[in-house]
Amino acid sequence: MSIALLIITIVAAYLLGSIPSSVWYGIGYFGIDVRKHGSGNAGATNTFRVLGKRAGTIVMLIDVIKGWTATCLASMLFYMNEIGETELLMYKIIFGIIAIIGHIFPVFVNFKGGKGIATLLGMVLAIHPELALMSITIFILTLIASQYVSLSSILGTLAFPILSWLGVFGHPEPLLVVFGFTMFLLVVLTHQKNIIRLLNGNENRVNIFAKSKSARQIS
Repeated sequence: MSIALLIITIVAAYLLGSIPSSVWYGIGYFGIDVRKHGSGNAGATNTFRVLGKRAGTIVMLIDVIKGWTATCLASMLFYMNEIGETELLMYKIIFGIIAIIGHIFPVFVNFKGGKGIATLLGMVLAIHPELALMSITIFILTLIASQYVSLSSILGTLAFPILSWLGVFGHPEPLLVVFGFTMFLLVVLTHQKNIIRLLNGNENRVNIFAKSKSARQIS
């Protein structure tokens, strides 16, 4: 593969990740900048909190698609015969991580984005759908039981490398295990304040069954 094509693909993955869905959707449809409300975070969770379930779901899906699309750029290169089958997983991981970095540090909104959980989900769905669905199940069960999005994100992310390491869906792939634990550490780093609040017992809870506020109430 040529250096020029690699650079173009890396930039494309970053720009996909950088799309500030919560900011653009909030301002475009509600005239509300989610960064000025709730936790101040430009992510799907704060969109749920500020704009409600429908808006939060839309933003989350967009962020998932961002991660999935960026990761699948590797598949595009594979079908173009630019990379081999043995390189496919490595490039999927590279492009997916770049998209997550783009989400956390988006060029379009002064490099202040979200925490990258939904984008990470899109990435792992593109890499290993079965493991991703198991991680989603653990996330949902933890959220229902605890009502903590941060704790659910951390445990859901940790489930991916552990399940991969245990070989739940076949022989463990070392690169996948290392990637999973690296992503877990990244999630822990981006959730440091949440972890402190969890330990202090004052982390924000999210009742997924409660009726959400309307954007009009917030504005």
